[in-house]
Parts: sequence; C-alpha cells; structure tokens
Amino acid sequence: MKGFFTSFIVLFSIVCSAQHPYKRTIKLMGSRFDITVVANDALQGNHYIDIAVNEISRIEKLISSWDVKSQTSKINSNSGIKPVIVDDELFQLIKRSIKISKLTDGAFDISYASMDKVWRFDGSMTQMPSENEIKKSIEKVGYQNIILDDNIRSVFLKLEGMKIGFGAIGKGYAADKAKSLLIENGAESGIINASGDLNTWGTQPNGKDWMVAIVNPLNKEKVFSWMPIKNSAVVTSGDYEKYVKFNNVLYTHIINPRTGFPSTGILSVSIFTKTTELADALATSIFVMGKETGLDFVNQLKGVECIIVDENNSVITSNNIELNSLNNE
Repeated sequence: MKGFFTSFIVLFSIVCSAQHPYKRTIKLMGSRFDITVVANDALQGNHYIDIAVNEISRIEKLISSWDVKSQTSKINSNSGIKPVIVDDELFQLIKRSIKISKLTDGAFDISYASMDKVWRFDGSMTQMPSENEIKKSIEKVGYQNIILDDNIRSVFLKLEGMKIGFGAIGKGYAADKAKSLLIENGAESGIINASGDLNTWGTQPNGKDWMVAIVNPLNKEKVFSWMPIKNSAVVTSGDYEKYVKFNNVLYTHIINPRTGFPSTGILSVSIFTKTTELADALATSIFVMGKETGLDFVNQLKGVECIIVDENNSVITSNNIELNSLNNE
C-alpha cells in the first residue's frame, strides 16, 4: 500500500452533554503539549490542566540535561569521576531505560547523549562523515557503562565525558505521570499529547472512545482510517522531512546508537501500548532495528502493536492491527 503516513488527529464528537472537552496548547520540555480534559465547566477544566502543566514542569526539572541544576546534569558532570545519589523517581526511570536497552539489544540507549554530532540534517551536509569519524562518535555510548547501586540509589557513568539523556523517553514518561495525577485528582477523561506522544483515558463526553486517524502524507486532510484508543497510548516517531541522501540511500535523523549510522528504510513508526513511556522508547527502537526485525520484535511482545511506514510510503502493520478502511487510493 502506497502513500500513507500515520498522524494524530483526535476526533471530538460534539453532543449535548453536561461535560465538555477543554484544551490548552503549551510549550513544555522544549516541545508542544496539547492537554485535553473532559470537565463540568471551564473552571474545573483549567484546574485539571494546571495540575498537568505543573507535573510536566516538575519532571522537566528532574530529567533535563540542559538545566545545570538537575540531577541528570549532576550525573553527567560526574561521569568517570564518582557515583551520584539521586531521587528514587529518576533512579527507577534510568533502571527501566536500561531494561529496555537490554530488551532491544541496544537499539534504545539513553547514553546516546554521549554521541558526537557528526551527522547534520539541516541541509548543510555535502558528504558523509568518514568511517573513523562515525566510529569515534559512539566511543562513549553504551548502556552497559551505566552503573546503578540499588542500595544507595546512585548512578555512575564509567567513562569520562559520557552522558545520558531522556529525549527518546522523557516526554512519554511525563505524559504518563500527568495522566496518573489527573486521574488521582478526579479527572475522568482526557488526552495528553506530547508532540505525538499521546496517552488517553476515559471516553469522550458522549461515551464514545477517543479516536486517532491514519492520514495520507500527500494530503493530510484526507483520513483513511480511524482507530479507537481505549485507556492507552500511541506514539509516532519520525519526521520524513529530516533526512540526508547519499548514493541513493535515504538516512533519517534517528541515529543507531550501536553503529553511529542513521536509520534507513523507515519514514515513520507508530506504537500502540499501555504507556507512552514504553511506546516512546519502542518507537525509536523499531526505527533503528529496521522494518523486518522491528516488526518481528513487536509481534513477540504482549500488548504492543505497531504501524510502520517505509521509505516507499508502504504501510506495514503488526499482527493484531486492523485498518479496515485503509486502501490503496
């Protein structure tokens, strides 16, 4: 099937109801967040959204590698020197990240932040980096060199100059935490959309499921299939406008942390599962693995499904996804 690209269009059904959806768009963690809640009135809706914004801002201060005062920055500045004791929340996030690295055989790796920037996707590259430059760029990358001590909750990066970063999991984690806190505070339904990392709970005011769309990249106004999202997450990774091309090979902006080479063969990956944290990490991983290996990997995971759009704009889906209204037009 040709000419399709996964994108998020959330369907709101407008009906007579005591409750209504309230939405706010705001920049957090350097990205666009669209926060939607179903509430009785604007006062309650804005109260819920404020709770979510404050929670996401709190997480940003904890995991940011740009904030020199954050615990993540402290870990990075002490790489090769000494372990750093951190809050349990950050410790557990790092621990889960390493678990995903092991599961994906290093396709996902928070130490990718150590990678030298030898690839540029702003149109300025005229030739590929040399093999030596690429090899050198990943010398300090490797989740195996993140040493955790459960007894004192310390994190130690073995190599001097090594860094960790949460760009491939942080927004997903923040969306999960905001959702959980809103539910705790009585918000019965809503959507956290962190620039394509989307988590839902409850239903629309009319009782129907939240819906996301599959659209054509050549005509994003044209919807080919709506998919119901029931108390779960969807994450799409990929930007087909960010790439370089050498020797008729298209290299996307997602770098394989194991090789230093950009991913090839895939334009977009959408992951469907229960948490945006996991979906975020897996979307990046599948990009790196490639469509055949990635699809086989997802088909072995319980409760995870995916849609892959390859470099030919062909749509490939995992075993249990049905796009009944999707056709080759």
